[in-house]
Amino acid sequence: MLPGFDPRPWGGYDLSPIYPNHKFAERIGEAWLTGDDCKVANGPLKGKTLSQLSEQYQRELVGDAARDARRFPLLLKFLFPQEKLSVQVHPDDERAHQIGQPWGKTECWYVAHAKPGSQIALGLKPGVTTAQLEQAIHDKCAEDLLNWLNVYSGDMIYVAGGTVHTLGPGSVIVETQQQSDTTYRLYDYGRPRELHLEDGLAAVNERVASGKVIRPAAKQIGKTNNRQAHLIAAPYFVVDMFEIREELELSTRDDSGNRSVQILVAVEGCGVVEIPGLEPITLAKGDAVVVPALLDKFRVRPQWTLEILKSYVPGKILPEPETRM
Repeated sequence: MLPGFDPRPWGGYDLSPIYPNHKFAERIGEAWLTGDDCKVANGPLKGKTLSQLSEQYQRELVGDAARDARRFPLLLKFLFPQEKLSVQVHPDDERAHQIGQPWGKTECWYVAHAKPGSQIALGLKPGVTTAQLEQAIHDKCAEDLLNWLNVYSGDMIYVAGGTVHTLGPGSVIVETQQQSDTTYRLYDYGRPRELHLEDGLAAVNERVASGKVIRPAAKQIGKTNNRQAHLIAAPYFVVDMFEIREELELSTRDDSGNRSVQILVAVEGCGVVEIPGLEPITLAKGDAVVVPALLDKFRVRPQWTLEILKSYVPGKILPEPETRM
């Protein structure tokens, strides 16, 4: 996929360490990897968007697990906050249905890099009500009512729809989310951008399952030198980390037997994705490769060591993950 670089006032001109060779004339906050309008970079489908391909190939691309055969199910992006993001909220499925949208926006954040002191805000402090948050917004002190957490490289954060949240500066985040861009800005530190208080406050859930995901340590894969860490398993997405030192075979099927499109994002190193009968695809830091569901088996071969995130829609109903604040 070709990354789509999106200007944001809280972004930066230097997107190191992910894209150290890219220089920008305006502040870039996000690099979109699998948005509806993101384009294929290579091969016979070069230049086609994911929305066009989803409409054309449907289950062959997105798989059995996706809710809508004609819509690419997951949006992945890198975030590069150099200043605080606005305090915001996304609707959950229930709220999205009430306003005529097909689904909400639950997401997760993998912390690829974090400078010392990097923080996020996640949810309201215990006992704080939506009415109190609204008053604090008018009093210009909304951030004082949020749970602020220190974050470190390797953390996985679950952000359920309805969670008031923001990112502080200093980290690089890989975001995996439902394919939606519905964001309600509640508070923006006086920056001259539109707020969405009526819709946003209606979408706030005072009690949420969001937090740092509690997960087991990485494990060796069989007798290989490869390692796998299960970062998160949630209702809308599963994200695993692979540290690959030798050839690794993967599948588009999970343990349910259902197929799902696989999204590979390289966070360190370089390698190739190989599928029998097709040209190998280079996968280097910052790249995303989409493996259509119908392809079943594929291999990833590293050049030295390669670290990737593999995201997909689970083929069975999963509960929300266990988290802590």
